[in-house]
Amino acid sequence: MTAVTFDTLKFVKTLEASGMPAPQAEAVAAAVRDSTDSADLVTRKDLQIELAPIKADIALLKWMVGAIVAGVMALVIKAFLHV
Repeated sequence: MTAVTFDTLKFVKTLEASGMPAPQAEAVAAAVRDSTDSADLVTRKDLQIELAPIKADIALLKWMVGAIVAGVMALVIKAFLHV
């Protein structure tokens, strides 16, 4: 799990600069911080680990489809050459 860096002070200051009262800005910042703390984030490495078996399966399927197409083409050519 990856941690998210969240600058609550900067966030509160930004909200206050836009006209939000300080207590409300602090409450919003706390809510955002709590929601990001409980979030499970996926990294690029996590995705690569999960997708590796799928890529291998796709490569195998490409070879299988190629072999089937070649076999069908051979049968079609054989059927038309010996008529």
